[in-house]
Amino acid sequence: MTKKNKSVHKKDTNNYELHPRTLAIHAGYVSGWSEGAAKPPIFMTSTWVPKNARKLELIFKNMHAKNPKENFGLAYSRVSHAGLEILEKRLRSWNKEKACAVFDSGMAAIERTLRCFLKPGDFILYSEPLYGGTINLIKHGLAAIGIHSAGFPADSSLKEMEYFLKKSGHSKKLAIIIIEPPANPTIQLVDIESCAYLALKYSEKKKVLLAVDNTFLGPLWQNPDLHGADLTIYSATKYLGGHSDLIAGAVLGDKNVINPLRDARQDPADAFTAWLLLRSLETLELRMEGQMNNAIYVANYLRNHPKVRKTRYLGLLKENDPQYITYQKQCTGVGAMISFDIKGGKQEAFAFLDALKIFQGAVSLGGTESLASHPASTTHSNLSAEERKRMEIGQGMIRLSLGLEYHKDLIFDLEQAFKKI
Repeated sequence: MTKKNKSVHKKDTNNYELHPRTLAIHAGYVSGWSEGAAKPPIFMTSTWVPKNARKLELIFKNMHAKNPKENFGLAYSRVSHAGLEILEKRLRSWNKEKACAVFDSGMAAIERTLRCFLKPGDFILYSEPLYGGTINLIKHGLAAIGIHSAGFPADSSLKEMEYFLKKSGHSKKLAIIIIEPPANPTIQLVDIESCAYLALKYSEKKKVLLAVDNTFLGPLWQNPDLHGADLTIYSATKYLGGHSDLIAGAVLGDKNVINPLRDARQDPADAFTAWLLLRSLETLELRMEGQMNNAIYVANYLRNHPKVRKTRYLGLLKENDPQYITYQKQCTGVGAMISFDIKGGKQEAFAFLDALKIFQGAVSLGGTESLASHPASTTHSNLSAEERKRMEIGQGMIRLSLGLEYHKDLIFDLEQAFKKI
């Protein structure tokens, strides 16, 4: 089901189209800036020295302007720093977005985005399930300041989405729709175009924003901006970082939505984290392709296993499935995230996890190592039993993030673990 990468190519000054893979290595940096260093150095400085006092004054004026220039200069690293600016330019190269803001975690990116564009009395509509931390923020953090919310099943049609919106009684206060396709951990797709249409329909007095958490498929396999999203959000900890050695988040979109985020940002990624992400982006495409190839092998193994009740993976969608139509419309690859239900429950799931030798029993995803986790007791443990049941996050569910190990070794590991339950 893998399709050709449709990432938007950018043009250099000679109007020759460069592929994002090339831009991820070269964009935003010139070796002459740093004594000929082939790679950007780690800019370990808290403050920056402009040419003169007038220049510093202009930097601060531009920093607080409603429509600041993209490169307004550097003054203080809490606001921005050289590594961050190079990183943000390279992240933009994978999509058509005009601006990017990088934060010190994925949840910081999500929280800043929602708090920046919501005020007490507003309403947020979201797909279910989302990452547990996002759900907790919406239901508790935002609810505490008077922001209302309601969810709809990830695989809902446009008509069904609007039904849940109207049922809430707050449709006139709709300010943001936030979705996560594929859903974490049920791997269900949300139709981005339908959500964009719904946002536009209710943008009478004020524009309703569509935010898409694109962490699971990354810029390689899904470009939400091409389907109407205003904001594309990433936990850069995952595939963008790709080595399980950093924490960061990113938000991309047009300047009119990113500039307010930049102005409110107090927590950008630090110099070392930015440097690590610059390193990681150079191998993003190669890593994600290798991880996806492993996932295809593993999913095909799991779907026929006698101890597995159900396997969820985009690569197993059938052509007559409505989800397949959504996949064909908005995705260019099936990714490397799988979830499956072991026959039994929590006891069998824990025994299976504890028996694994190559897969590591940990949360997070997108690293070079393969991970296995139990969503009901970890990432989605803050949900009530009733909510987990509604979202089909059972006690027997295992979520896999496929790494770059040899696929036959991974299947061997799964097989020996199944024998222990």
